Amino acid sequence: MPSYGKFAYVYDELMADMPYPRWLEFAETAWKRLGRPETVAELGCGTGSLTIPLTESGYHMTGIDLSEDMLAVARQKLEDQPRGRRFMREGSVQWIRQDMRDWELPEKVDAVISFCDCLNYLLEEEDITAVLQRTYDGLKPGGSFLFDVHHPRTLIRYEEEQPFIYDDPSVSYIWTCEMDVPRREIEHHLSIFVQEEGDRYRRFEETHVQRAYDPEWMKEELARAGFRNIEVYADFEWIAAGDDAERLFYVAVK
Repeated sequence: MPSYGKFAYVYDELMADMPYPRWLEFAETAWKRLGRPETVAELGCGTGSLTIPLTESGYHMTGIDLSEDMLAVARQKLEDQPRGRRFMREGSVQWIRQDMRDWELPEKVDAVISFCDCLNYLLEEEDITAVLQRTYDGLKPGGSFLFDVHHPRTLIRYEEEQPFIYDDPSVSYIWTCEMDVPRREIEHHLSIFVQEEGDRYRRFEETHVQRAYDPEWMKEELARAGFRNIEVYADFEWIAAGDDAERLFYVAVK
């Protein structure tokens, strides 16, 4: 799993067009169907782009991430919000550095989320199994687990459509990919250029690896962990996922 360093401090700028409102809408819709939670843990919370608005919506949030740099950005973002410091004083949100494969909180929570394809960064089947079991154990009875992953075909499409280029005055990147088809595993190579002073730029390299998993296998592993009412939807919509889906959304109940 990656532990973001320098990348954490330009992550939000590079990911400014990510559909965070749609992830929030998906979670809210799911909880209307399943019951509104009070306590929610987010696995792979990154810079808090989902944790913070959910806190503002009244949920008691725990943001869990492996990267202390990402958590540092998240804490600062929260402090910069009008009610951020009050949320922290009241204990409405907490940030914890843990590996999602063995995360643990003092008390069980009502819901767990893991969006933005975080589980695709787990590169072995036993890693996925560990997260599913740990999440089941960390939920209260009746609690829900919502997460999304790339469909295997999406990673193939990434390799076919590369390279990707982003060019902005303050930060730019060149992104290339290498695909291991038998393992459904892709290696992303990013050369990132960050403006420092005037026309001077600092360059750093990032490598990220993701793996996609067979959708039916994922459902079987959820059931093996103990989850029930397992459903799979496509691309932020409440429609059954097929082979044409790019992003798979799983909804499961303890």
